[in-house]
Amino acid sequence: MLEVNTKAIDFTLPDENGNPVSLSSFKGKKVVVYFYPKDNTPGCTKQACAFKSAYDDFKKLDVVVIGISKDTSKSHLNFKKKYELPFILLSDVDHKVIEAYDVWKEKKLYGKTYMGIMRSTYVIDEEGVIIKTFEKASPENNAKEILEYLHQN
Repeated sequence: MLEVNTKAIDFTLPDENGNPVSLSSFKGKKVVVYFYPKDNTPGCTKQACAFKSAYDDFKKLDVVVIGISKDTSKSHLNFKKKYELPFILLSDVDHKVIEAYDVWKEKKLYGKTYMGIMRSTYVIDEEGVIIKTFEKASPENNAKEILEYLHQN
């Protein structure tokens, strides 16, 4: 994970409609960037729906929510429509941003080792500085934990 109090790495990735979205375009707002393994899987769906349920609270705080995975824009569009997700999903198919944010990690499943996205979240302040990280974020509790942090700071 990148360190708290370091400048967030700027990026531009396509959203669910194929439109380019840059982190720097949100300067002046807090941004939550959450990295997740795959659209339409149980944990990722749980996490996305938790962000959806909390979305009005994020909006009241003027916080932008962005989800990033290595799925295609088309996959994101289907995922977003299926669960009526109100926030931005970005596609990083070659995982350049995922690697830059140090969440591309060795994982193990049923004794097999492979590389994949470690579910992680960054909270970035209005000046583009990382102010909080959530390593190995909980699909159920991540959105709530972020809101608790934002309300305390």
